[in-house]
Amino acid sequence: MAEIGFYHLLRTGPDQALPQLLARTLAAGQRAAVMCGSAERVAALDAALWLCPEPDWLPHGTAAAGDAELQPIWLATDDAAPNGARFLFLLDNAESARLTAFDRVFDLFDGKDEAAVEAARARWTSAKAAGHTLAYWQQTARGWERKR
Repeated sequence: MAEIGFYHLLRTGPDQALPQLLARTLAAGQRAAVMCGSAERVAALDAALWLCPEPDWLPHGTAAAGDAELQPIWLATDDAAPNGARFLFLLDNAESARLTAFDRVFDLFDGKDEAAVEAARARWTSAKAAGHTLAYWQQTARGWERKR
């Protein structure tokens, strides 16, 4: 079973929150797969990661660049991790049918979008029923706070 963290974004969007989480992933010696809701989102996130000021460099790739096995971070729309990632990041209400293939899953959702919050609640219920270990993190002025 995977350890799944639900990340309730209240202060920033995923383009601002994701780089910090990815930097921690790389610092832990892990690879990441980032599953997006659309090809346009993959392209926008690809550009955002190259331009983010902190951390100043997040090595990543997409299907457009190829060589998935060489990429520490893989951005895609499909439910795969061709780079051998053990950490999965879900954006845009994306859902994976392969949660057990990962050690950790980070489900980032927009707390200002009621439909996204409801969809996250449904994913929580499904993951809990499947027996995964769950954690809920809320973005605050002081950073991420684990809530019960």
